Amino acid sequence: MTFAGINYLAVVIAALAGFGFGAVYYITLSRPWMTAMGWSSEQQAAHAEGEINPGKTPFVISIVANLVMAWVLAGVIGHMGMVTVRSGLISGAFVWLGFVITTMSVNYGFGGRQPMLTVIDGGHWLGVLLIMGAVVGAFGV
Repeated sequence: MTFAGINYLAVVIAALAGFGFGAVYYITLSRPWMTAMGWSSEQQAAHAEGEINPGKTPFVISIVANLVMAWVLAGVIGHMGMVTVRSGLISGAFVWLGFVITTMSVNYGFGGRQPMLTVIDGGHWLGVLLIMGAVVGAFGV
C-alpha cells in the first residue's frame, strides 16, 4: 500500500486520528473556545441548545484538510530518511513550529483575535500533527 515512499493506509489512519483528536479536543474546550472567539453568553447558549448549526461543510473541509496534511507530513517524514515514531513526532513538531503556529499567530494578531484563541487552536494543531507524525512513523514506509 505504498507509492513513492508514502504509505497511504498510514495517511488515511493518521488523518482520521487527527480528526478524532480534534473532535475530543474541541468538545472538551468548547466553552473556552467560544469565549476566546468573543461569543456572547447568548450565542454560547444557542450553540449548546443546537440552535447554531454549522452544517456538514466544515466537517467535510476538516476531513479533506486532515488528509492533505497527513499526506504532506508523510512526504516530509519520508524525505527525512528514517521513518520511525520518533522521526514522525519530531517532524510534526517542527512543521507545527515552523509553519502552523507562526502563520496562526500572524493571522490572529492582525485579525485582532484574543491570544487565548491562538493558544487553543494552536494546541489543537500541535496535537494533530504529533498524532499524525506518530501514526505515519509507526506504519513506516
